Amino acid sequence: MSIRSTLMHVAAQEDIHFLLTNRIPRRFVTQFMGWFSRIEQPLIRDVSLRTWQTFAELELDDAATTDFKSMHECFVRALRPGARPIDPDPALVTSPCDSIVGASGRIEGEELIQAKGFHYTLHDLLADQELVDLYRDGTYVTLRLTSSMYHRFHAPADCVVERVTYFSGDTWNTHPIALKRVEKLFCKNERAVIRTRLGNGQMLTMVPVAAILIASIRLHFLDVLLHLRHQGPNVISCCARLSKGEEMGWFQHGSTIIVFAPKGLQLCGHIRPGDTIRMGQALLQPS
Repeated sequence: MSIRSTLMHVAAQEDIHFLLTNRIPRRFVTQFMGWFSRIEQPLIRDVSLRTWQTFAELELDDAATTDFKSMHECFVRALRPGARPIDPDPALVTSPCDSIVGASGRIEGEELIQAKGFHYTLHDLLADQELVDLYRDGTYVTLRLTSSMYHRFHAPADCVVERVTYFSGDTWNTHPIALKRVEKLFCKNERAVIRTRLGNGQMLTMVPVAAILIASIRLHFLDVLLHLRHQGPNVISCCARLSKGEEMGWFQHGSTIIVFAPKGLQLCGHIRPGDTIRMGQALLQPS
């Protein structure tokens, strides 16, 4: 097969993937999946899990249990103790989740890279001038969770969660194919801006971004399930003290978390786009 034919074949596959996961009633499908995944009928559960395993590399060796009542319980499964060692170095910020590293590095003024040829700004995503000023010329890293990964996320350092701002939005797929086609995708989707203050006073912000099939974000320190029925932005003040590695919450399925760090922190030298990183592994270090 010639190079031209190969490229055309790849492009055709990307077109099909994009159409199947985006050119559908995204909000309806997402809300339907939220309902369907909770069905506890054994046959539906078993067929759903087998279908999921057929199309994704679902590995449950590190799960606390594999006795799930529904597909939803598998989505939000907990880990067995010790499955994710937390880097103990207090100077290092660890990854809040299992993920594939996406666009990352230095923020150019207020501009970040979504995918090659596509950019967005801090203001578009955060809608908070104080945070925009704080992270101007700072560091960011995009962490993409696939459907088969562990879906809970954890405190990347000893910190206090000071505020959560929730934005209701769309549910575009956050797969790299969509990131290359939908301008400012992260800024259009449902998301929560989680402001945390580290022990040294630095402000670290995490932005879980939902996507198709993931119609809600659960945070343990808030007595509310953040989902599409809420109109945003909703600003929720809080004062939740968390230890490094402590569970913060989960996505109902999987998606993306963007981490923002101010000047004084940078990506660890071994972090590269395309790498797989696990929760608890070193992500950011003093610059």
